[in-house]
Amino acid sequence: MVSATLVLATSDAADTRRLAARVAEHLRPGDVVALTGELGAGKTCFVQGAARGLGVTGRVTSPSFLLRRDYEGRVPVLHLDVYRLDDLAEVLDLGFDEALDGQRVTFVEWGDALRPLLPAEHLEVELTGRAEDDDARSVVLRAHGRDWQQRLAEASTALDPWQAPVAQHDGGEAMGD
Repeated sequence: MVSATLVLATSDAADTRRLAARVAEHLRPGDVVALTGELGAGKTCFVQGAARGLGVTGRVTSPSFLLRRDYEGRVPVLHLDVYRLDDLAEVLDLGFDEALDGQRVTFVEWGDALRPLLPAEHLEVELTGRAEDDDARSVVLRAHGRDWQQRLAEASTALDPWQAPVAQHDGGEAMGD
């Protein structure tokens, strides 16, 4: 299935958090968001903004060493970091099945590592640094599944402030051409 893609740009960490909070307006219990990008690309920063948008008031930190953090908000949040895991069975041991119970929004850092476990309907967020500015980020949203394609199309207008000029980019049909 071809995924819809939205290419965005942020100027710094605070801007990435604002973008993520806007994306969170389109999240609902049961959603899985797979985050990809190099170390330091802003995955946790994105989760911080989205969690705030979902009503989490406590401090959101990287689950790198704990591997899992749970947060209460208007919508509960499960935040996983699978970077240190060696196989998919370890992801199941972390309680990944809870990600699919429809009760919370689940964010998975290094989500590409568990692609076989991701539901057909999910949002992929790819973060990369931009060469011209150490603080700036390229944020590519990829909607997997029909429901996410529709939601990403609806979110597109709200994400206008971050729309980046569309360049050659793999991964599907770009929105906002």
